[in-house]
Amino acid sequence: MTKDEILRLRAHLRRSFGAPGLTVTLSGRDGDGADVSLGERKLGALTVDDEDGDRSFSFEMKIPVDRATIQDYLRRLFENDKLRVVGRMKKTDSVELNNGEDFLGVVSADNPAGSSYTLQMAILDFDLEDL
Repeated sequence: MTKDEILRLRAHLRRSFGAPGLTVTLSGRDGDGADVSLGERKLGALTVDDEDGDRSFSFEMKIPVDRATIQDYLRRLFENDKLRVVGRMKKTDSVELNNGEDFLGVVSADNPAGSSYTLQMAILDFDLEDL
């Protein structure tokens, strides 16, 4: 990842979650990953996907709560009451995460008991164009 991509990814994630204190820092030796943090707390990781000639990024974040408390957990974490967890048609093992009406990503169960979840968010190159 380039320095410019890091800055645009930071701006995109700050806007998406409504969290101005979010930081993105390069990780790894090969420069294809970054850590996402809020204050001192590491939230997740960004990776690059260059397949098919299109550059995109993937943000993955573990959510250590059960399904009933995902929305409250994320609202408190990001201090954003606009974050909403919405069911998916014909899917029972995952939900969508939205900021107001804007789709952010999919939250999927890590195990059959549903005791922890993972947010997966795709960030396409055109998502970063206006930043």
